[in-house]
Amino acid sequence: MKKGKINIRFMTELALLTAITLIMAYTPLGYLRVGPLNASFLTVPMGIGAILMGPGAGAVLGLVFGLTSFGNALTGGSAMGAALLMASPAGYFVVSVVGRVLAGFFCGLVFRAARKVDKRGVVSYAVGAVSAPLLNTLFYMGFIVLLFFGCDYVQGLVATTGAANPIAFVLALVGVQGLVEALICGAVGCIVSKAVDSAFTAKQKQAPAVSEAK
Repeated sequence: MKKGKINIRFMTELALLTAITLIMAYTPLGYLRVGPLNASFLTVPMGIGAILMGPGAGAVLGLVFGLTSFGNALTGGSAMGAALLMASPAGYFVVSVVGRVLAGFFCGLVFRAARKVDKRGVVSYAVGAVSAPLLNTLFYMGFIVLLFFGCDYVQGLVATTGAANPIAFVLALVGVQGLVEALICGAVGCIVSKAVDSAFTAKQKQAPAVSEAK
């Protein structure tokens, strides 16, 4: 019975965070245009899921995030995504979908590792929440450099930014975006995940007391 309750809670939370991801993806809540990129706030539900439910949930939410991003490129919602999609559909699938799955999965691992060290359970939530947008940027731009650095569109951006190498290109392109995502997503993810986890912990502690009273 206890295992069944845990599974129901897991599926309910996962479904809720999936719904939030979809709502954010298809409304102005999900993106903020910064230059040729869209700063994405969809790492917030992905990070919360990874923190509260583990790497597997983070990967699933990353998958949902990635598929909406891929669809956004198909409809022309992202100029950079549309250009990369035209250059290589398979390559852009790796960038937009596989990269987000990995980001969600590793966000969960980062939180677990931080939680083992952080006995008071304060810093680990901040570390886990901030790692979500940072890992998203790392995998997204990493795959772009790996798979698309030689294509005309990216080389045009390289010329515009005056970057001397791939690392300089990434820093020049995502400097502002990365800061915006890390600050907003990290803060919101930390506050929400910590509050929700504390609420569930308190509820679990109250349950045995109620049972004993009966």
